[in-house]
Amino acid sequence: MALANCASSSRSNLLKPLIAVLSYTETLRRPISTSTDPLTIETSLPFTSHNCEPPSRSVETNPQELISFFRDMATMRRMEIAADSLYKAKLIRGFCHLYDGQEAVAVGMEAGITKKDCIITSYRDHCTFVGRGGTLLEVFSELMGRQGGCSKGKGGSMHFYKKDAGFYGGHGIVGAQVPLGCGLAFAQKYSKDETVTFALYGDGAANQGQLFEALNISALWDLPVILVCENNHYGMGTAEWRAAKSPAYYKRGDYVPGLKVDGMDALAVKQACKFAKEHVLRKGPIILEMDTYRYHGHSMSDPGSTYRTRDEISGVRQERDPIERIRKVILAHDLATERELKDFEKEIRKEVDQAIAQAKESPMPEPSELFTNVYVKGLGTEAFGADRKEVRAVLP
Repeated sequence: MALANCASSSRSNLLKPLIAVLSYTETLRRPISTSTDPLTIETSLPFTSHNCEPPSRSVETNPQELISFFRDMATMRRMEIAADSLYKAKLIRGFCHLYDGQEAVAVGMEAGITKKDCIITSYRDHCTFVGRGGTLLEVFSELMGRQGGCSKGKGGSMHFYKKDAGFYGGHGIVGAQVPLGCGLAFAQKYSKDETVTFALYGDGAANQGQLFEALNISALWDLPVILVCENNHYGMGTAEWRAAKSPAYYKRGDYVPGLKVDGMDALAVKQACKFAKEHVLRKGPIILEMDTYRYHGHSMSDPGSTYRTRDEISGVRQERDPIERIRKVILAHDLATERELKDFEKEIRKEVDQAIAQAKESPMPEPSELFTNVYVKGLGTEAFGADRKEVRAVLP
């Protein structure tokens, strides 16, 4: 027994120098790159165009941007997964539409534009808000109806808002945000400030009459608006081919140019949005169809597996997941190690958990808040009286 222990101890001592060398080698590895030196990377798929020349597949980027893509998308993914758990725990009530799987659209779009450009979208809006600079604390506070939320806890999942960063909200009426987005573009053209508006909608909203009416007037007036169809292939529980005679949404503008984009490739989205912005400032509207996919159901009340197979969902995860694509690019160019990226994800998990804990401490809105922000100040309904329990109508 003593000899065995001695032999074991000897082997342990022999391994120590090797372990030390390996640890030293690991510390000598190049740290996560923050370089802004240019890199050129080709998009996963070519662009498909309608009535215009497509942009180049070669996208200019840099290590710093690629790392930020990974971190931002991983944060969005973790945030949405946490929202799922909070909803099931009944800490989030009402409607809740998650964006996991579609993160490349939000991240790539931001990379191709500036915060002076406007974005307006539907009720699947959490990640778009974060892309515009919103915080996790504001997200979770709003989802749980707390005062610390971006809409002071009164909008919930469907009505995020950040005007100071050009984010004009999530909208609950299907397709209704598109005419509003065209109105924003009208104001931009009127003020001649060389900015544009991205009006996002889903394939389920693509057949709305108001969309075509807004597009028509925008084309007549050459407004700087980009209509972005986030085609995740299911409008609620209805597959696109069952709802649309022509599911080639980038062609639906007919007289307006269009571009089909791999919406699971953040670099392709960046290239397309940059191209679209340059186009509309010179020539008027364009339609971008982002070919993307949502992993969750339409909303939290939809399991998402009655109208599509689990194999379909797992197949997209394995072959097209936007985070894994960026991970592979980063590793291929030796910008970070697998371990460093895993550490990023651990940090993100902690940040999300911390934001949730802080959001839970935020108070609920006061009852009197029920009557504020409904009408223009001084008009409509307002509360009065010492206990603010009475209300009266104030007409213009």
